[in-house]
Amino acid sequence: MRFRLTDDQRALRDGVRAVLARRFGPEELRAAVGRPVLDRGLWRELGDAGFFALRLPEADGGVGLGLVEAVLAFEEAGRVLLPGPLVATHLAAGSVPGAAGGETVVTAVDGGLVEWLAEADVVRGDASGAVPLRSVDPLTPLHRVPAGARVSTGGPVSPGDPVGVLLTAAEQLGSATRACELAVQHARTREQFGQPIGAFQAVKHLCAELLVRVEVARAAVYAAAVTADPVDIAAARLLADEAAVRGARDCLQVYGGMGFTWEAEVHLLLKRAWVRTRRAGDCTESEERLARELLSGVET
Repeated sequence: MRFRLTDDQRALRDGVRAVLARRFGPEELRAAVGRPVLDRGLWRELGDAGFFALRLPEADGGVGLGLVEAVLAFEEAGRVLLPGPLVATHLAAGSVPGAAGGETVVTAVDGGLVEWLAEADVVRGDASGAVPLRSVDPLTPLHRVPAGARVSTGGPVSPGDPVGVLLTAAEQLGSATRACELAVQHARTREQFGQPIGAFQAVKHLCAELLVRVEVARAAVYAAAVTADPVDIAAARLLADEAAVRGARDCLQVYGGMGFTWEAEVHLLLKRAWVRTRRAGDCTESEERLARELLSGVET
């Protein structure tokens, strides 16, 4: 399948990128580190731009677009490490008053964890007894709920719904793309022994592997957005998780010790990728879905 974005889809992607570059650039990213306070102004601006209501029918006050467009928007959000329960709020548009316009922040109990619980106006699932958890990602405050608590339910408003899994994969794809960009940029400008480090074979191989993983994940995520098939989505999630985590690790290798400093954003890409892998549709769930599909036609 040859997949090409339409002019309208490219315009949507570029528009979301422009809004995020203006409102959540590198300086805002660094300022947000360690400050788990959601920017309500940015949240409402995203709502006004239709970010949360992209798939909501026009008759219900939404934009009336499809899953492909939502994937493109969430890819851009992942690229800049935009904080907040984006997936849960997007899924709640149309069922929770104010979610579509960004006035209401929605989070959900997802795999025993809750993101941004203290900042949420509405919580999907049972979060009673939740306790703060030290998050590896300084941009994503977490709470853990007691074992046996009711997770988010309700079909398409649950992060475990295939659409929620795919939107997480899109965020991972955006982060993986950013890691690739940073690695290549650093390899071109950082010099050792009188030449850019990108001239060395080992660094070339790291950058090439980064690009391959990103483009394979991109093809899988975009294809799953077209088919909306749960099995395709499971495969896309596996590839996107791998691209985000391994890509950030390889980017750190290109950066060396600089990548672990607070002045660089590379380690933040890795930490956010780790947190996202704990959401519904993670490696184990997606592998089991694929295994069931592969074995469904096997006679015993």
